[in-house]
Amino acid sequence: MSSAEAPGDQIRTEHGRVDAEGTVYVNTGGSERAVGQWPGGDPQAAMDFYVKRFTNLEVEVDLLEQRLRAKAMSPDEAVASLGKMRGSVENAPAVGDLDGLLARVDQLDDIVQQLRAERRAERAARTEQSRAAKQEIVQEAERIARGSDWRGGPEKLRGLLEQWKALARLDKPSDDELWKRFSAARTAYTKRRRQHVLELNARREGAQQAKERIVEEAESLSASTEWGATTRAYRELMQRWKDAGSARRDVEDNLWKRFRAAQDTFFTARDAANSEIDKRYAENADIKRTLLAEAEKLLPVTDPKAAREAFRRLAHRWDAAGKVPRADMRDLEDRFKKIDQAIRSADDDRWRRSNPEALARASAAVSQLEATLESLRSKLSSAESANDERTARQLRADIEARQSWLAEARKSLVEFGG
Repeated sequence: MSSAEAPGDQIRTEHGRVDAEGTVYVNTGGSERAVGQWPGGDPQAAMDFYVKRFTNLEVEVDLLEQRLRAKAMSPDEAVASLGKMRGSVENAPAVGDLDGLLARVDQLDDIVQQLRAERRAERAARTEQSRAAKQEIVQEAERIARGSDWRGGPEKLRGLLEQWKALARLDKPSDDELWKRFSAARTAYTKRRRQHVLELNARREGAQQAKERIVEEAESLSASTEWGATTRAYRELMQRWKDAGSARRDVEDNLWKRFRAAQDTFFTARDAANSEIDKRYAENADIKRTLLAEAEKLLPVTDPKAAREAFRRLAHRWDAAGKVPRADMRDLEDRFKKIDQAIRSADDDRWRRSNPEALARASAAVSQLEATLESLRSKLSSAESANDERTARQLRADIEARQSWLAEARKSLVEFGG
C-alpha cells in the first residue's frame, strides 16, 4: 500500500490517514471521519488494521451479493440484510473506499427488486395452479355428489379435502366461492347417501322378513317324499329368494345356510330314493336292449306286413318292460323309433305301389305324354318341310322336355306295377 507523509500526519493513503496523535481517519462523503485511536503505536500497523476491517467488510458485501443472486433468501430477508449491511458500511470503523462499497450495496437494491418481482410471479403462478386444482377438486366433488358411489364416495371426498388443505389460498372472494361449492357438494352427497342408507335398510328389513318366510317353507318341505311336486316347490322358493333382494350380510348368510340345509335334506333323500329306483330301472333297460336286438333283425324290411306285425308284438313287450334310467332313456327310445319309422316307411311304400288310383294316374300321364309327343313330332315334320326354322327350333325343345317327363312317368308306372 502506498503512503505519503504530510505535516502533522504519521501516514496518509488515498482513503484515510493516521495523524501524529494516533487518530485514524477515513475519507468518505467528501470529508473525513475518525474511525479509531492508535496512540503510541506503529502508524502503519494502525492503518493496516483498519484497512483489514474494510477488506472484511468487502467480503461480507460479496457474500450478501452471492446469496441474493443465488436467491437464497426471501425478499423480506434480503431487504433486512441489505439495510443492515448499508448501516454497517455507512458507519464502518474501517479505512477503504467506503463510498464505492456503499454504491455497490445500493446497486444490490436492483437484485432485491428483481427477486421480489420473481417471487410475486411465482406466487401468482402458484395461485393460478392452486385455482385450477381447486376448481378440479370442486368439479370432482360435484360429480361424486351427483353419482351413487355410496361405498367409495366418502373416502374420495376425504382425499379431495386433504388435497384442498395442501393447496395455497387464493384471494378471499375466489377461495370462499370455491369452498362454498366444495362444501355444498360434500353436504349434498352426505344427505343423499344417508337417504340411500335409510332406503337400503328398509329394503333389507323387507328382504329379511320375506326370506325368513321362505326358509320356514323350505324347512317344512325338507321331509316331503312327493319328489316331483316338492322339487318344483323348491325351484319356486329359489326364485322367490332371488326376487326378494338382499338382507344384511350376517342375516343373509345365516338364512341362506338354513335354506340350503333344508334343500340338501330333501334332495339327499330324493337322490337316495331315485338311486333305488334307478337300480330297478336298470333291469328294465336290459330288457329293452334285448328287445332292440330282436327289432333290429327286422331290418332291412323285405316283407312290410310281416315286419309290422312282428314289431307290434315287440312294442307291447317294450311298453310292458317299464321305465329305464334317465341316462339311457333317450338312446333306447330313439333307436326303437328309428326301427318303427323304417317299417312304417316300407309299409307306406308297399301300399303306395299297390294303390289302383295311383296306378291309373301314372298310366294316364304316360298315355297323355305319348300322344303329345306324337303330335309335336308331326308338327316338327311340317315345319321342317316349310323351312320354318324358328318354329322347328321351338318344337324340338318342347319334344326334348316332354321326352324327359315321359321317362319319369314311365319309371313311376313301373314302380306301381304297371
